[in-house]
Amino acid sequence: MSEAIYSPRDWSSHPGYIYPSYRSTLLRGPTKPLIHLKQSLSTLTGPVYGHDSVGELDADLTRNGRKNGEPLGERIIVSGRVLDENGRPQPDTLLEIWQANAAGRYVHRTDQHDAPLDPNFLGAGRSVTDKQGRYRFHTVKPGAYPWGNHHNAWRPNHIHFSLFGPSFLTRLVTQMYFPGDPLLELDPIYQAVPASARHRMISQFSIEDTEPEFALGYVFDIVLRGRNQTLMESR
Repeated sequence: MSEAIYSPRDWSSHPGYIYPSYRSTLLRGPTKPLIHLKQSLSTLTGPVYGHDSVGELDADLTRNGRKNGEPLGERIIVSGRVLDENGRPQPDTLLEIWQANAAGRYVHRTDQHDAPLDPNFLGAGRSVTDKQGRYRFHTVKPGAYPWGNHHNAWRPNHIHFSLFGPSFLTRLVTQMYFPGDPLLELDPIYQAVPASARHRMISQFSIEDTEPEFALGYVFDIVLRGRNQTLMESR
């Protein structure tokens, strides 16, 4: 069995471990040099993370949490391709997303934001890419919410993504933002990323992917590795 070799990450396009304006990094960011671990068989290959258990409604957040009606908010479609470091489509990649509802609140007991929960919206979904590396989610546009990092701090509208490629080294956890959001310029998490790489986290509006009379379309292509890698939440 031949070993897969992955190019080093382009750390110059990633945020530093500690970014003072993003206050929690002061507590969790490492202050000592990291230890380099050589690639091994266990990191170059990996198990399957429930790919076969993805259900028909898992990728449709407008339906997978329904109890007695439609979820509230602006319906959107988020689609794109998952690519490797050389631009090749990555089939059978497991994507998991989670997000706040249209009012800016998560379905989680630790979220104490004074905004209503939507009984018909779960806020989480899963999908597996097809042979061309394509994925597609139906959901509602998440609302902004306060997060206590500093006075009058609000997170921009965003969707969290977790992806597993063919190995542990190709796992990616990131956030997708929306074009034209005025809160991006005020958000320390987004601003922690070097300016030249921030565009990789912003989706693009697509009239071609918009479904008439139903939902606006946004495209978000994701690169798992290499020079044009989509930015990770942590490293």
